[in-house]
Amino acid sequence: MKTFLIDAPGRVSHGQKAKPIPRDGEVLLRVRRLGFCGSDLNTFRGGNPLVSYPRIPGHEIAATIEAVTPGVPPEYAPGQSVTLLPYTTCGTCSSCRSGRVNACRHNQTLGVQQDGAFTEYIAVPWEKLVPSEGLGLAELALVEPLAVGFHAAARGRVAAADTVLVFGCGMVGLGAISGASLHRGARVIAVDVADPKLEMAKQAGAAHVINSAKENLHERLLELTAGHGPDVAIEAVGSPATFTACVDEVGFAGRVVYIGYAKAPVSYETKLFVLKELDVLGSRNATREDFRQVVAMLGTGRYPVAGTITRTVSFDEAGTALADWAADPSAVTKIHVLV
Repeated sequence: MKTFLIDAPGRVSHGQKAKPIPRDGEVLLRVRRLGFCGSDLNTFRGGNPLVSYPRIPGHEIAATIEAVTPGVPPEYAPGQSVTLLPYTTCGTCSSCRSGRVNACRHNQTLGVQQDGAFTEYIAVPWEKLVPSEGLGLAELALVEPLAVGFHAAARGRVAAADTVLVFGCGMVGLGAISGASLHRGARVIAVDVADPKLEMAKQAGAAHVINSAKENLHERLLELTAGHGPDVAIEAVGSPATFTACVDEVGFAGRVVYIGYAKAPVSYETKLFVLKELDVLGSRNATREDFRQVVAMLGTGRYPVAGTITRTVSFDEAGTALADWAADPSAVTKIHVLV
């Protein structure tokens, strides 16, 4: 079967490998549609510290069940459309023992620490499957990145009475925006430096948008929050400036949630942690419940699926599309590849 590989920073290739044979309790999936993740872009650029080369990327997956094996529950059958949780869990580390399996110390995400789904077929344990609930393939391939943003909203304990500040309107930021607004009913203020991404943020549920390259962020936030600052600040950029801005701008007794990795060391005015009595939280991957909530939200038709997908290409065009994204990241929200 055909594969797509990132061989080294800036180098890709297409290859062949044997079709997997599922073991008992596994499901053979025919991969139909894949999304390129920001981690794939970082792998291509040589900036992903979790990756070794060569690597088959891919963990934003829409697939159909090709075959089942003994031990798979009867609700899963050939022809059924699914997505899946692309993470592993060891069951023994402190995260797993506390029930927070999404933060497993030994996690091996598809396409990152282990080869991913940019192939024609993959075999996975049935427990990783997430049923489609009537969604199409384009929607299913968006579930995982949106779920990462949904998880950040959950970590921030976002409630309907909250005002939530989200830095970054890329794919994961859109997940945080829609998770906080469309799912939890909060008022969201989205911040970015690209007007097209801010327009997409409004479609995903943001009540207000701020282009921080054109407006005074601090003054605008005070204006929108009656001088108090937002209740929750979610960082989905990965910049030292936005890491510190979350702490600076969130209100007293606020919650700060970090999804991104800062690309350089971050210096804080630490007295704000104490004076504001902040909850500062990390957010990693997503849980099955986050996936279910995203599937339900997409089922309402309120999320702008078509507008989110910037470009759809064939499997043979995957390398060109990835290189184009690396050359102009601000022009892309999501690239989908048809297998």
